[in-house]
Amino acid sequence: MAQHRYLLPEDRIPAHWYNIAADLPSMPPPPLNPGTGQPLGPEALAGIFPMSLIEQEVSTDRYIAIPDPVREIYAMWRPTPMYRALGLEKALGTTCKIFYKYEGVSPAGSHKPNTSVPQAYYNAQAGIKRLTTETGAGQWGSSLSFACNLFDIECKVFMVRVSYDSKPYRRMMMETWGGECVASPSEETNAGRAILAEHPDSPGSLGIAISEAVEQAAMNDDTNYALGSVLNHVLLHQTVVGEEAKEQMEMAGAYPDVVIGCVGGGSNFGGLAFPFLQDKIAGKDIRIVAVEPASCPTLTRVNATLRERDGCVNATIPCEIWLNGRTRFAVAMIEYFAAVEEGAAAEGALMLPTGVLQLDVLQKTTDVVTFHMSTGPSYANVSNEL
Repeated sequence: MAQHRYLLPEDRIPAHWYNIAADLPSMPPPPLNPGTGQPLGPEALAGIFPMSLIEQEVSTDRYIAIPDPVREIYAMWRPTPMYRALGLEKALGTTCKIFYKYEGVSPAGSHKPNTSVPQAYYNAQAGIKRLTTETGAGQWGSSLSFACNLFDIECKVFMVRVSYDSKPYRRMMMETWGGECVASPSEETNAGRAILAEHPDSPGSLGIAISEAVEQAAMNDDTNYALGSVLNHVLLHQTVVGEEAKEQMEMAGAYPDVVIGCVGGGSNFGGLAFPFLQDKIAGKDIRIVAVEPASCPTLTRVNATLRERDGCVNATIPCEIWLNGRTRFAVAMIEYFAAVEEGAAAEGALMLPTGVLQLDVLQKTTDVVTFHMSTGPSYANVSNEL
C-alpha cells in the first residue's frame, strides 16, 4: 500500500527559524517613513513592537534560535503532517507525485499560531500587558487570542465589520480564548470615528482595522501591536513549515521539482517556500509558484500608477495595506524586485535585479486552480491552503 502520511516525532520540531535575508544577494533598503520618505530606524518602531522582534525584522543571521518555551507550545501540534495526495493524483491522471503540508491541526486551525505564539512570548518578555491587532476573516485574530491566553496578555482585535457580522463563530473563538473582538470601524479610535462620520454604514477594511489597532498601541505604553503577515519577522517564524516539509520529503525519498503556495500577505507562502528558496538560491533546479487570488492580486497588479524610487516599486494595492510608506507585496523584501511593468504580470515575471531568483505567479479564481506540472515523474509540494 502506498504511504499516505509522513510524520515527524516531536523532537524534530525545528530548533531555529530560517532567515532568507542571509541568502539574498544584497540587503534590502530600509523601510521608509510615510511622512518624510526617510529610512525608519529601530527606534521608530519601538513604540509598537518589542525590540526582540525589531531585531529579527532587520537581522541578517541565517538561523535564529527558537526559544524553548515557544518550542514547547509548538509541540501541541507540531510537527504537522505531510500527506501524499494520492486521490488528487488519480483524479488528474498524472504520474506526478503530489504532497501537501497540512497546518490545520493547530488549536486555531491554521498556520497563524506559528507566529502568534512567538510574538506573544517576546511581548510578554518585554513586560507588555496588551496586544492589539486587526483581522479579516478571523484566522489571525483567533490565533493571537490563543497565544495571548498562554502568556497572560490581554488581546484586542479589530475585526473588519463585514466579517464581524458574517462570521460569528470566529468571534466566539477569540472570546473563548479571552480576546476582545470589536467591529471595525469602531467608535473607540480617532481613525474609526473619522470613517464612521463620513460613512456610517462602512463595511470596514483591513486598512481601517490596522489603523485602529496601531492607534491604540501607539497611545498606550503597556500595549503593542501584532501583525499576522507581511513583515519579515512574521515570515521568519513561519519557516518551520518549510523546514519540516524538507525533512518529510526526505522521508518520502523525494525532492520537489515544484513548490506551490497560495499568497496573500505572504505568511503561508513564505513559510513553505523560503526554505526551498534557500536551495534555489544555492543553485538547485526547483520552480517556486505563488498562487494569488484574482480578486486581490497583490503580486502582479496594483490599482495605482507605479512609480520608481531608489529602484523600488511604490504603489497602493487593492487590499489597502501600506507599510512604512512602501508597499510590501507579500513576499518578504519585495524591495529586491525591480519595477513591475503593466502586462508583465501575465507571465508572472518578477525578477531579482541580479537575475538570481525567478518567482512564478499564477492567479487563483474563486472556483478553479490549475496546477502546471511537467509530464513524466516529478514531485510537487502543495500548500494546504490551495
